[in-house]
Amino acid sequence: MSLITVTAGIGSEAYPVARELSNRLSIDLYDDERLQQEFLSMGLSSQDLQSLDEKAPGFFSRLLDLRPNRYQELMDAVVYHVAQRGEGIIIGYGSPFLLQDFGCALHVRIFSSEPERIKRISQEWNIDENAARKAIRKNDNERRGFMEYAFNIRWDDLSLYDLIVNVDKLGYESAVDMIAAVATSEVVNSCSLTALETMQRFTLEKKVEAVVKKTALIPKNIQVSVSGEGDVMLTGLINPLESKDKLLDAVRAVPGVRNVDERIANEKIHDI
Repeated sequence: MSLITVTAGIGSEAYPVARELSNRLSIDLYDDERLQQEFLSMGLSSQDLQSLDEKAPGFFSRLLDLRPNRYQELMDAVVYHVAQRGEGIIIGYGSPFLLQDFGCALHVRIFSSEPERIKRISQEWNIDENAARKAIRKNDNERRGFMEYAFNIRWDDLSLYDLIVNVDKLGYESAVDMIAAVATSEVVNSCSLTALETMQRFTLEKKVEAVVKKTALIPKNIQVSVSGEGDVMLTGLINPLESKDKLLDAVRAVPGVRNVDERIANEKIHDI
């Protein structure tokens, strides 16, 4: 089983490499369109689609531009939802940052120089090289800014990646060969069932945290822990003016939650 994240700037051949890798390893590719389908299949609120044409290309990119906070929440939910399956190739969308503590994932950074990226974008988009250069730098700056804002991490921090592939030097075919070889190596595939179970608990924990964030007046005062197969414990303080039962009912409604225990006390009025 291979769970691979691929990070690259536009014009770096990331999609062709990931697509061929998906075919070679017979695992699903989660690009913009597929992640959008996953997002819709999760039954998330239709409000998330307001003012957006979900069928148009670049859905998540436009969501990032219009509502960055909601983008981050949806990316958390969708990426963890996909990752708990234990295999697949996820292109971009903060996946290496979201899954950096999951030892079973192989994080790949595909590098290409700006001159080569300019050539590709100029040809693919049918624009001149100056316009291509501006598009590349704008896209890089936007993504870099969001990653620093959302995760407090620089996307060019090399410690986040297990494998860095220079497609200018190696070429398309060799890049695919190298990633496939690493992904199928004994070291990467020694991921145990326990690790996958840990990922499933981690995923459920993130889903519950998202619900707490939406439901509680002061979500930072509520801590979430998950154990066993869907056993959730909530601890912390709650505003006495809000309903604890409402919060517990919202958590119980999260798919995968089997049981909810709580040690939540009311805040003292003078502490609020």
